[in-house]
Amino acid sequence: MKVRIAQFGLGSIGVECLRLVAEKPWAELVGGVDIDPKKIGRPLGAIAGIALPETARVHGTFEELLRVARPDVVLHTAVSRFPQAVAQLEPIVRAGVNVVSSCEELIFPQLKAAAAAKAFDELCRKHNARVLGTGVNPGFVMDTLAICLTGVCRAVEKIEITRVVNASLRRLPLQKKIGSGLAPDEFRALFREGKIGHVGLVESLALVAHSLGWQIGPITETCEPVIATRDIQTKFITVTKGLTCGIHHRAEASADAKPISLDLQMYLDAENPRDAVTITADPPVESVIHGGVHGDRATVAVLVNSVPRLLQTAPGLRLMTDLPVPRVS
Repeated sequence: MKVRIAQFGLGSIGVECLRLVAEKPWAELVGGVDIDPKKIGRPLGAIAGIALPETARVHGTFEELLRVARPDVVLHTAVSRFPQAVAQLEPIVRAGVNVVSSCEELIFPQLKAAAAAKAFDELCRKHNARVLGTGVNPGFVMDTLAICLTGVCRAVEKIEITRVVNASLRRLPLQKKIGSGLAPDEFRALFREGKIGHVGLVESLALVAHSLGWQIGPITETCEPVIATRDIQTKFITVTKGLTCGIHHRAEASADAKPISLDLQMYLDAENPRDAVTITADPPVESVIHGGVHGDRATVAVLVNSVPRLLQTAPGLRLMTDLPVPRVS
């Protein structure tokens, strides 16, 4: 029997999820949810440019979708912050429907909202629903991948995780999210307000520590603008010399003198893009993915590939480390 899937959020990532789900022989798209009045009522196939049953349409709320189709799983690609995600996901969970979400703080919500995460976990268990936060980053390259690599170590003393992204090759929302074109002081002010920048770096660090059983101390987090040393032109945007062209975001903590550091560099025309994990251990481990994992395409893949594995787990608010080993589905 096929897994019945609904898509919540029909931005660029949500639409790509539709296209990938449609390729999976084990999945069936039954509908979507979006607040855009121009999308409500339209067939999903028309929005994604693929052949789908006319009955699979966009609804303004999950409750409206539920009146005409009951999904087994909702792919949720709408918000980055845990409180907003919970508000959107509670009706889904109360209906006993499972969720795979791209919400960054949902990767490890226990870090900033332990009580709320516990209450949401209890709600999931009560209604026999499973909820997972995942993606490529956070969700894989700066947390789950590093955790898996420690599996060949007898003991671990230090973990260093680095991701360098050439943001010129990414979509416009990402280029805006990293502050492209802003004055450096404007970037810093907006980052302090939580309006721009990467979300989820500290959650990735906390997930790594949690998975190793390390009780870490305070997390030190810094995020500085990368300044353009020349004029930069991408497909979507122009940045003049002296303005922000990206971010250099770091998070660090330690447990019993065993440090964990995450270093994220996302900027236009970045050289030597890569995903690297260096583990000081017995034996030592160093892994480098040259070119780096493509964020947009990989995020969609991680979300969709997680569906069958999530359904194998017990009800509750799940972590990536609660699921079987990540793999293509």
